[in-house]
Amino acid sequence: MAKSVKFKQELVDRDTILSVRHLKQFFTVGVGKNKFRTKAVHDISFDIQRGEVFGLVGESGCGKTTTGRSIIRLYDITSGSVYFKGHRITAGDRWNRKEIKFSTLRTQRAIKDLKQKMKDDIQDARSEKQENNDEIIAKIKKQYDDQIKALTSELQTLIKVQKEKIRQIAYDNKHIDPALLSKIQMIFQDPVDSLDPRMTVEDIIQEGLMIQGQRNKKENSQKVVEVLNQVGLIPEYASRYPHEFSGGQRQRIGIARAIIMNPELLICDEPISALDVSIRAQIINLLNDLKEQYKLTILFIAHDLSVVKYFCDRIAVMYYGEIVELTTSEELFKHPLHPYTKALLSAIPKPDPITERNRTRIPYNPMTDHDYSKEKPTLQEIRPGHFVLANSAEIKKYNAEIKAIDAK
Repeated sequence: MAKSVKFKQELVDRDTILSVRHLKQFFTVGVGKNKFRTKAVHDISFDIQRGEVFGLVGESGCGKTTTGRSIIRLYDITSGSVYFKGHRITAGDRWNRKEIKFSTLRTQRAIKDLKQKMKDDIQDARSEKQENNDEIIAKIKKQYDDQIKALTSELQTLIKVQKEKIRQIAYDNKHIDPALLSKIQMIFQDPVDSLDPRMTVEDIIQEGLMIQGQRNKKENSQKVVEVLNQVGLIPEYASRYPHEFSGGQRQRIGIARAIIMNPELLICDEPISALDVSIRAQIINLLNDLKEQYKLTILFIAHDLSVVKYFCDRIAVMYYGEIVELTTSEELFKHPLHPYTKALLSAIPKPDPITERNRTRIPYNPMTDHDYSKEKPTLQEIRPGHFVLANSAEIKKYNAEIKAIDAK
């Protein structure tokens, strides 16, 4: 078996540090007859450039957190691939297995139809009772047999290719360099449940170092002291337990646990949603300082667009497991195109009570806002760097909308 497959560099810019391709994450819920599959994330793709802050926003339950957890391999993804620094770090084989299944069914139906046509042609030939009837029938049989053999051979080749890809995916998922994965760290949403209450702060922060084989207690303790200072906590806190701290302090401990691993990509899963408003700005400023100090790339997951606007370089809007719009922060707020994006932006509260009183909420109903009965939507580039989930009719409408805005 070959070593881990490298991502084709011509498909992405050289500065791309993370590439997500056709990521699907399904979960099976229930047991027995009540068992069903829920699609948490359905076929999303995006790239994150080195050094940028990439925002992933949407309402609760849209699949933001699941996307982050899938990238860092807390979940075994259903289908698609994730590439970090050009190396595939996780992949799913559901699409490959479906390709085998449905290709087999299509081929079987095609062969069945060919056999029926062969019977009909032979019957017609016999009814004509020509002198060279046997030769004609033999030619008919050979003609259809050749077509059936060609279809069978084509199917066998496809199955062989897909099975090899499935084996390669299984190999890649088991043979990932731990040192490479350690360059991706995650800050979790809940600062209480994400910290083990039975471990001291020092043990929590240095646990990653221990897992990576760095077991020098003196050196680890020194690193813990340094990182505590960097996140705004005093070294004396190292001997305490999580329950002795406030929510903001717990989140700083979670940040310290991630930073001590010297990551290149930091996944922030709504790190400020559980905190008071007065603490949120402190955590955002801390993340901004650490980004500059450690040259971090950040995937920032949130549902508060007012925060994401000023912190993120690019923003992807998710709805019901799909990315519906992706562009720069400035472009998104200047030219929101998808109805769901407009609904989200209209929900941002304003600090001025007069304008807040007159703020108009824009409702979003996918059943009435879209007509996908004739053509399904795909993520398409409306203008350079601005992608929207739309079909051909909606693309024309969005282009006209942009021209009207620019003309003002």
